[in-house]
Amino acid sequence: MNDPMTTPQGTYHLTRFPEDPRDRLRAWDAADAYLLRHLAAAGVLEEAGGDSEGAGAASRTAFPAVVVLGDRWGALTTALAPHRPTQVTDSFLARQATLANLARAGVDPAAVRLLTTQDPPPDTIDVLLVRVPKSLALLEDQLHRLAPAVRPDTLVLGSGMVKEIHTSTLRTFERILGPTRTSLAEQKARLIHCAPEAHASRGRNPWPYRYALPDGIGVLSGRPVTNHAGVFCADRLDIGTRFFLRHLPRARAGQRVVDLGCGNGIVGTAVALAEPGADVLFVDESYQAVASAEETYRENTAGADRAGGAEFLVGDGLAELAPGGVDLVLNNPPFHSHQATTDATARRMFTQARRALRPGGELWVVGNRHLGHHLTLRRLFGNSELVASDPKFVVLRAVKK
Repeated sequence: MNDPMTTPQGTYHLTRFPEDPRDRLRAWDAADAYLLRHLAAAGVLEEAGGDSEGAGAASRTAFPAVVVLGDRWGALTTALAPHRPTQVTDSFLARQATLANLARAGVDPAAVRLLTTQDPPPDTIDVLLVRVPKSLALLEDQLHRLAPAVRPDTLVLGSGMVKEIHTSTLRTFERILGPTRTSLAEQKARLIHCAPEAHASRGRNPWPYRYALPDGIGVLSGRPVTNHAGVFCADRLDIGTRFFLRHLPRARAGQRVVDLGCGNGIVGTAVALAEPGADVLFVDESYQAVASAEETYRENTAGADRAGGAEFLVGDGLAELAPGGVDLVLNNPPFHSHQATTDATARRMFTQARRALRPGGELWVVGNRHLGHHLTLRRLFGNSELVASDPKFVVLRAVKK
């Protein structure tokens, strides 16, 4: 467990999810602490007082409708639990971290309302606290969705590290909600102050975004794809996936295939179209991603003669699957966790795939060649075969013995 977060609201021992004692990345940062200090100093919310031991007892709040958008690992939600906030997140892992951190702080989880970015937004918002996401598109989409509940007297505060807040970030707040300014920096973090206006029209929310895929990528050439905001490379086909589509293995009827970290579901949909008898499971920790994958799959298979089924799961990769029940796993793993560069997510995905695969089952991975995934696969599987490569990407195959 890393350094505790000490704030005017209390001291909190927080972890990411899944908890890993080897992980030195904190579950909070200076932007979380800055926002909590500002709330206490401004007297915006009644202070709970004391430390986290008694955090579950208080329930009074000066504002009955506090909404926390984009809380990374539940730091803000946990500290503000006495005010019964509503958390809105796109991340299953952040949601699980929040539940774990609430329990660690002795907070009754019933004190907090947990919503996803796909759930209907709250009807009323008195205080809106925004942890600026990495994706500007996700910020745009969620501000559009929450805007009808925001009034001119709603307090809107954003927070982020200096490197996360750009001119485009401020313009997005201003265009959708109202005049926006930033604070001075403290410990490389800034606050965003937004004064909501009663707009006659905020414009149309452009999300989800749909476009036709390019030619030359196999069965999906020219077909439609749906992207909800925040999905990786939402406005175009990324070059890594394009390369992967050219080298996908051919599934067989009756096989269970997993599109692990499915994003908009292009890879799994390509498998489903190429082999109508395969069962395909789309898995991602992003609610936006799985919604995108389901819409992409449904639109492209509507009316198709498919004997195989399709499942859509928001979760911690393959952690919920029984061991030995999968024939083929296809994976384009991320190498970032918010702003941190790390191979921890890829390693966890590969480990989960090995557990889920039957003997003889295969994991196929596409990734930047400099990441060295072949070394990790050799440690886990005892083998790694180079299927294809170009100057930037490799496609690797590992077989469970």
